[in-house]
Amino acid sequence: MKNISILGSTGSIGVNTLDVISRNLSQFNVVALAAGKNLSLLKRQIEMFEPDVVSVIDDEHARQLIELIGRSATVTVLSGEDGYLEVASWYKADMVVSAIAGAAGLSPTIAAIDAGKDIALANKETMVMAGALVMERAAACGVKIIPVDSEHNAIFQCLAGHNRKEVKRLILTASGGPFLHLPKERFAYITLEDALRHPNWEMGRKITIDSATMVNKGLEIIEACWLFGMNANNIDVCIHPQSIVHSMVEYVDGSVIAQMGLPDMRGPISYALSYPERTEGAVDTLDLCNIGKLEFLYPDRAKFPALGLAYEAAKRGGSAPAVLNASNEVAVEAFTENTIGFEDIPLIIKEVLDSHLTREIGTINDVLEADGWGRIKAGEIVEKRKVS
Repeated sequence: MKNISILGSTGSIGVNTLDVISRNLSQFNVVALAAGKNLSLLKRQIEMFEPDVVSVIDDEHARQLIELIGRSATVTVLSGEDGYLEVASWYKADMVVSAIAGAAGLSPTIAAIDAGKDIALANKETMVMAGALVMERAAACGVKIIPVDSEHNAIFQCLAGHNRKEVKRLILTASGGPFLHLPKERFAYITLEDALRHPNWEMGRKITIDSATMVNKGLEIIEACWLFGMNANNIDVCIHPQSIVHSMVEYVDGSVIAQMGLPDMRGPISYALSYPERTEGAVDTLDLCNIGKLEFLYPDRAKFPALGLAYEAAKRGGSAPAVLNASNEVAVEAFTENTIGFEDIPLIIKEVLDSHLTREIGTINDVLEADGWGRIKAGEIVEKRKVS
């Protein structure tokens, strides 16, 4: 029996994780949950999985949750950053699923590593912002980091049993999102509703928009550098609209190993939870004959400039990736509030990066300072670009 703590239990990854666990209750036990403001869903999760402790975003939501579940409930209710850190380091947990969206997931993930918990990592921003520090800390604490993102989970599987020194190239696949075939001149008219209409995956709001701009793939390039010890020059992106091949690894002899499956996050989640074993029936059977055709295309960097910006940030290193991530989060939030247009998102990221003097990252405080600077600068640019 593996005891699981989940950071971000009411988000897309958290819900899918609990679905996998519910089908395998003889293998997994939920001991702690952290959520934001979705108290009705968290209440149902508490009733079904009976964790020891839960945490929500602030004291007011903690009070409301206690009223919802009843004061006689045995679960301990915490709140705020301290509550998230407690859930992340809960003494009974063997593994922590890190699925809090955005930069907010960094500190709890670090806390889990420091507590010696293995990490099922769905929060790519943690690696983008502080990949070197996270990997060093995990190694020092004897902690395994198993990626949950479908692309990195696929690479993790393709590398299993092979000599890492024989790896020539990593190939991250991308669906191309909802605007793969939309002419560039139409991007000025893209609405929030358009951007949230992903053709293959059901994901959270922020990551769906990141997929539409292909910022998500850029962040994944940087994440892959740290997870697999690769230079960004040896990481390529390939558009694969069917989302059946989740990623590939090319070896020095020209052999390419691909990991395939239906586009269902329960697959990589199940693998991460069960590793080094596999859990039966996580995803439906893949019928390639029924699918019939798999396509592979080069990405259009003119339409999706975020890819180039990510490569630039990876090359610069230091504080640049944290600034890239921070500016994107601010720009995406502004787009969801109809403050800026869709095309403004990569333009804001570029302007922030261009004005940033890259600094070395030696501590988590250095990361947080770079993150804070990027947010302030991006906020200033958003103010100038506000749509009427």
